[in-house]
Parts: sequence; C-alpha cells; structure tokens
Amino acid sequence: MKPVLQHIFQLKRHYEQRPFFDHLRDERLTPRQRLAFLPCMAPFILAFGDLNRYVLRDEPTGDPYQAMVNAHSREDDHHWPWYLEDFSKLGHDSPQAPSDTLRFHYSDSTAVNRRLALRLAHLLWSATPVQRLAVIEAIEETGNVLFALTARLAAQYEAETGVELRYCGEFHFQLESGHAMNNDHAELARIELDEASRNWTLVAVSEVFSEFADWTEELLRFTLALQEEQEAAPPQVLALHARV
Repeated sequence: MKPVLQHIFQLKRHYEQRPFFDHLRDERLTPRQRLAFLPCMAPFILAFGDLNRYVLRDEPTGDPYQAMVNAHSREDDHHWPWYLEDFSKLGHDSPQAPSDTLRFHYSDSTAVNRRLALRLAHLLWSATPVQRLAVIEAIEETGNVLFALTARLAAQYEAETGVELRYCGEFHFQLESGHAMNNDHAELARIELDEASRNWTLVAVSEVFSEFADWTEELLRFTLALQEEQEAAPPQVLALHARV
C-alpha cells in the first residue's frame, strides 16, 4: 500500500492548489463571503452519510480490513446534522417554497455534487476491503484540504459574530484529523497488495481526486455567480443580507 499512499499525498499537493481553495484563502473577502458555497454542497454532504451506511459498511464481517472500514463508516455517517446547523447559522434558511429548494438541489447547478456521491459508490461497490481503505484515505485527504481552510474562516466568523460553526469549524476538523484511519498511515503502508490490486487502487484514488476537483469547480462557479448577483443587487438588499 505504500506506493498508493505516496500517490495520494502527491495528488493532494496538486489538489490543494485548485482555484476554489485560492478563493477560500482570499483575504480581501469576508469569512462569510468565502463560505458562501455551503448551499451548493448540500446534495453531496447529505448523501455522504448514506454512502457510509449503505455502501462502505458491511456487517457482520470476519475480515479485519472490512472491520476497519466499518469503524470508519460509523465515524462519518452522522456529520450531516452539523452541516445543516451551519447552513442555518449562515442565513441560508430562506423563506422559499420547498419545491424551489428541491428544484435547485436537482438542477444543473448542483449536478457535480450529485454525481460525486454516485461515482464514489460505483468505485466502492467493486472494491475489496483493502482497496476501500485506500479510497477512504483519498477521500479523507480531500476533506483535510477543505476543512483546514474552513476552520480558519469559522474561527474568524466566530470572533466577529460570536456564532460557532461546528461543521465548517475546528470541531469538525479535529474529528476528521483525529479519526483518519486513526491517523495510522504506517499501518496502511504495511498492507501488501499484489500487482493487479495495486494498479486498480492507484487508478481508483486518482479518480477520487479527479471527481473532487470537478466538485470544487462547481462550488467555485456557484460562489462567483452568487457574488456577481449580490454585487448587482440594490444597496438596501445587500444591507438586509449582511444582517442575516
């Protein structure tokens, strides 16, 4: 597995240079402006709990590697309520009809978010438990890039407003950093893969990062479009939005 882990960390170095993350680092924008992508990611974040419950998890199992996968799935299947909590705290509970909300979440604007969960499920269904561990590690590293940045923004937002953001903030980031395979990369590196399994896994983790790269592009498109819309809005509308 060591070559696979090395490949994951190399892909992560490229991934963290995506334009979306440059946007999150842009100090000219307020923390709230940089966190404006949150509504766009709802389809994936809400699907991710089900991905852990119904795709990754396989119980009961006598396979020690699947047992590791199961333990990880139980860590990650219940984070979505924190997302909804931040969604509300950032003012996205707008008084619109439920049909309009559903129309947005199943529109072309969030197509990549919906596709991401499906593509990951496709990869994981055909993977062995060991290969699933590698795919999980790749997913975890993409999350590490995102939440390291949002944790800083959440801290700034709390300092300015007194409002704690748990999903975007340090609360979630520390859990993610702490349980990532118990942070035991050395244990993963000791797992032996035959050539065929290693080759499949190298391709699979590359696909994970490619899918998440597309995901970040959709989040950025949504954020920039929203920014343009707000810049074009009358001053009184902007003032109302700023008080939310």
